Amino acid sequence: MTYKKYKMKKTTLYILLIIAFFSCTKKHNSDNLYSDALLPIIDSALSFAEQQSLLMAKKYETQDGRLPKTYQDGKDMSSDSRWWCSGFFPGSLWYIYENSKNPETLNYAQLYTDRVEREKFTTDNHDVGFMLYCSFGNGLRLTGEERYKEVLMTGAKSLGTRYNTNVGLIRSWDHNKENWQYPVIIDNIMNLELLLWAAKNSEDSTFKNIAISHADKTIEHHFRPDYSSYHVVSYDTITGLPHLKQTHQGYSDESAWSRGQAWGLYGYTYLYRETGEERYLEQAKNIANFVIHHPNMPDDYIPYWDFNSPDIPNTPRDASAACIMLSALSELIDYVNATQAKEYMNVIEKQIRTLASEQYTAKLGENGDFILKHSTGGYPFKSEVDVPLTYADYYYLEALTRLKKKYEK
Repeated sequence: MTYKKYKMKKTTLYILLIIAFFSCTKKHNSDNLYSDALLPIIDSALSFAEQQSLLMAKKYETQDGRLPKTYQDGKDMSSDSRWWCSGFFPGSLWYIYENSKNPETLNYAQLYTDRVEREKFTTDNHDVGFMLYCSFGNGLRLTGEERYKEVLMTGAKSLGTRYNTNVGLIRSWDHNKENWQYPVIIDNIMNLELLLWAAKNSEDSTFKNIAISHADKTIEHHFRPDYSSYHVVSYDTITGLPHLKQTHQGYSDESAWSRGQAWGLYGYTYLYRETGEERYLEQAKNIANFVIHHPNMPDDYIPYWDFNSPDIPNTPRDASAACIMLSALSELIDYVNATQAKEYMNVIEKQIRTLASEQYTAKLGENGDFILKHSTGGYPFKSEVDVPLTYADYYYLEALTRLKKKYEK
């Protein structure tokens, strides 16, 4: 063997050893990251969710156009499609169907999804993304139903009408409760996913341009130096700059309302996925760091309704905030280094074990047929305090589905 051939053979062997090393390392890290003990808990939670949600679906089946909202003081509370939460129960059914492939669940997912269709024409609020992307978006993803595409595209166009080029953001609310000129809430970051879908499925770059502008302006004006966020920022329509910053649903304007922090974490995680822009990944990681390490975050990572409530620990938790955070971390874990992934997985596992326990998961047929207990809607207004909420169930199921897929890889 010539020296040249020997050198080539040695180099090839060296490359193969490197590949083998990193392959083994990746598998080793993956095995360490996802505990086998968590998978049975996930499977059990999904199985129960289907039983409970089918009871809910049958209860409202003959109530034309109605969708579950909450369960309070022993009474079922429902809404028509106009309520901002209307897309969450259909979306929950789609996630359950994705895991079980039960034809009965599929039929109900289609039935309740159709109840939301008229919202594709809604232009008087920003919640079109919640309403349609959670329902029709998941339906399209799982079935490829062509009709669903039209609904989503029409809805994206409706949402786009709320964008003001001078301000550079989508207006959230039309009412003027507290001298708001152009109010934008942190929740609105969630609805950009519908616009990014529309951009990918059309030749119209306007959808993406609106989403990017809204996301960037939100980073600039909604967040404090510690990466906590305000709930509402109102903009001057002439200058395009903020004239008022508040936390409408929190303890005080300068407090960290827990669900608001979760919306931001979730939003910038998917914005990184959809755009590949590093600034969105950095924003998501910084928000995660704020909530995970906040001194008032409980050991089980189910946050109080506001991180700065003076009544902690004698104040309600918010399971919905925990579920949004859980779902976001279940995706963000794929975009970070091994140290951060391990930290996120520790949080995820504690949240899953807590939410799947009797403390937070209802018994079959109880809790108005909702899956989870102990969410908080609007504490300052004494609205939906310590009750089940349809969006808590939705993001819980999304998180369970995302995690189960990781075990199947």
